[in-house]
Amino acid sequence: MMLVRTRVAPSAIEGLGLMAVEPVARGTPIYRLVAGFDRDLAPAEWAHWPEAARAHARHYGWVRRGDQHLVLSGDHACFMNHAADPNTGVPPGAAPEVTVALRDIAAGEELTCDYFAFDLDAERKLGRKGGE
Repeated sequence: MMLVRTRVAPSAIEGLGLMAVEPVARGTPIYRLVAGFDRDLAPAEWAHWPEAARAHARHYGWVRRGDQHLVLSGDHACFMNHAADPNTGVPPGAAPEVTVALRDIAAGEELTCDYFAFDLDAERKLGRKGGE
């Protein structure tokens, strides 16, 4: 669940992106997985879905490294685009449950994350390896 005000708009990176509505200070929590609002599905829960449903969910969600759970956001978090030098993420040594602003983010600026840091599908989604 997004913890800051956002809107979806055309992206300079790819298609649509997630924009900050207001300035966001460095260190501000911007996303947290909220049970019941966001979906956190074990592999057995989504493996039997029709291929079209799996493809859609994997495009708009992400497959968590480690347990391979499919995570589907209940809000616009699915529009956050990848950047090799993102403005959001999990600081070194912090708990991975909350994503924060890694630097100050201006109102109207696109929020970005590093897919390779958390999504097993990053390479497939981006068509490249290791955050190139």
